[in-house]
Amino acid sequence: MSIVDWQVLTGQSRVPLVAVAASAAHYLHHDALPHWMQLVNDAAEVGFDLQIASAWRGFERQSLIWNSKATGLRPVLDAQGQPIDISRLSEDELLFAILRWSAIPGCSRHHWGTDLDVFDAAAVPVDYRVQLTTEECVGNGVFANLHCWLDEKLQEPDAVFFRPYCRDNGGIAPERWHLSCKPIADCYERLLHEEKMLDWLMTQDIALKDRIAVHWHDIFQRFVRVAMARA
Repeated sequence: MSIVDWQVLTGQSRVPLVAVAASAAHYLHHDALPHWMQLVNDAAEVGFDLQIASAWRGFERQSLIWNSKATGLRPVLDAQGQPIDISRLSEDELLFAILRWSAIPGCSRHHWGTDLDVFDAAAVPVDYRVQLTTEECVGNGVFANLHCWLDEKLQEPDAVFFRPYCRDNGGIAPERWHLSCKPIADCYERLLHEEKMLDWLMTQDIALKDRIAVHWHDIFQRFVRVAMARA
């Protein structure tokens, strides 16, 4: 693996990234961008304004999120999306509670520029804050119609995007809003190496890394190399 590949894999490089729009609010891998624009156009043809809530996220940003949750500066949520009193949790319980919704820094698919969280801007009510929750995506949820369309769109034979977290397999919580550009993301996922990643993580300033080391094999299988495992 080249140094550039490793840095991209772990969120330390912007080399393959391009801005999605002139505002440069979001970045994607340059090979993923044309596929994204095609999906946006397809959605527009049936009345959806497909927009990005979150795309590329670097190692430093992911570290801030992770460490803030581990230290109580950000809420940690249970499986139902409700805040947990982390003072009642052991370090192992806290680790897996955070993992339910947040990737370990260096292990996020958002590092690759291939994955993004989406919503329908045309359906957003005035003064509504997009939350990216299951409730928004099903039943009478504000984005339910978009996700019904995506259910069919992502099953087409030539579909490029897929949902890596579409089912609850006891690892990362289902995220219907999370799309991944499969041909490019698969290339990065194949680079994930269990031992090498652990060795590197142990050199980083990451909260709970001693407990991560203890449970690493389980974490790697359930929370890191998940899409390949489901293929």
